[in-house]
Amino acid sequence: MRWKRAASRALLVCALLFAGNAGAQAGEPAGGSDGRGPITLVTGGDLTGYLRGVLDGWNDRHPREKVTLVELPDAADEVRAQMVTELRAHSDRFDVLNIDVAWTSEFAAAGWIKPVDGAQFPLKRFLPPVVDTATFRGRLYAVPYVTNAGLLYYRKDVLAREGARPPRTWAELAQLAKTVAPKYGLDGYAGQFLPYEGLTANVVEAVQSAGGTVLAGEGSRVTVDSPAARRGLSFLLDGVREGWIPRRALTYKEEESRKAFQEGRLLFLRNWPYAYALANARPSEVAGKVGAVPLPGPDGPGSSALGGSNLAVNTQSRHQKTATELISYLTTESVQRRVLTKGALPPVWAALYRDPELVRRFPYLPTLQRAVLAAKPRIKSPQYDQVSLAVQAVMHDALLHRRSTDATVARLKRELTALVGRG
Repeated sequence: MRWKRAASRALLVCALLFAGNAGAQAGEPAGGSDGRGPITLVTGGDLTGYLRGVLDGWNDRHPREKVTLVELPDAADEVRAQMVTELRAHSDRFDVLNIDVAWTSEFAAAGWIKPVDGAQFPLKRFLPPVVDTATFRGRLYAVPYVTNAGLLYYRKDVLAREGARPPRTWAELAQLAKTVAPKYGLDGYAGQFLPYEGLTANVVEAVQSAGGTVLAGEGSRVTVDSPAARRGLSFLLDGVREGWIPRRALTYKEEESRKAFQEGRLLFLRNWPYAYALANARPSEVAGKVGAVPLPGPDGPGSSALGGSNLAVNTQSRHQKTATELISYLTTESVQRRVLTKGALPPVWAALYRDPELVRRFPYLPTLQRAVLAAKPRIKSPQYDQVSLAVQAVMHDALLHRRSTDATVARLKRELTALVGRG
């Protein structure tokens, strides 16, 4: 009879586990409580170490609801992979997730993050475009924490010698890159063209600067086969074909491109705001010779792909009230100021971009504000990871082998339609 009692106990355990898992899959928080208690914040690597000091301020005032910081690797792909592993397992290990803005739609569609009440947060004080990165199908699923927009960096000294102003259009950029850069032994223009997430951002920026889109309807329709999208893709493809985008730029990520510019090998560089301070500081070869303007477009200033991160609450968190209040704390003006001054990250509060003291310390803030206001979210899609990989693969192959715009658009349309159709 001993085996019967053991079998009965096993069946009871299985039943309890099934019931618990069913509740978790239905989106219910794991475990019953008043929603308060210790929590965990997970993020990519904090390169400046500012975040622990910010969280110390919370922990001093909330001794029974302390937050533990979990830092994942620096690379965005690794961060996403580790978060997704936990979320797919319905784990409550992470309460608050600091997620790339491009992941919001995917995480919301999968049911991994819970909708939040916008009335609890000072959204009207944020730069307007950043709020759109936190929505999916008309609902707010996260709260903007850090923003980012690409800028065009240029050699002030070189343009001054030539009596030229910073380019506002693609034609002006191409002309200066083709004629002025070689006179000074420089490459013309580079962005981030290695097949990784940075290439997706560069492609999206070119397409939307021309007035086009890659996908529309929050990822439900392929729209890359349009005159505007073709014009945007041609900007990059023609640049490599004509040589003012050097072939070595096809191996650049953010750091490789920044170092090329900082070592005095580039006339123009597309990169994120973090590069400004580094390029203008010793031992940079171009310190004091660097200017920054919004990205150019076909007929005037273009449109950057919004970068940055949003804060979201894990659907399985046992302490969702505390998690939501931590997000409120992290998005206060005082913390947002530290995000900039200690973390060297662009904040989401609009007023900080006009603060005289901050502008003196960070002269690029007004330019960055204009860039963010003209920016748009990267492709919004529940299948963002697969869509981005397809864009990277097709575009890098086209740049490397100098494919025509027509061939590139045809392949992109085919690859993306297959993904959206499966969705």
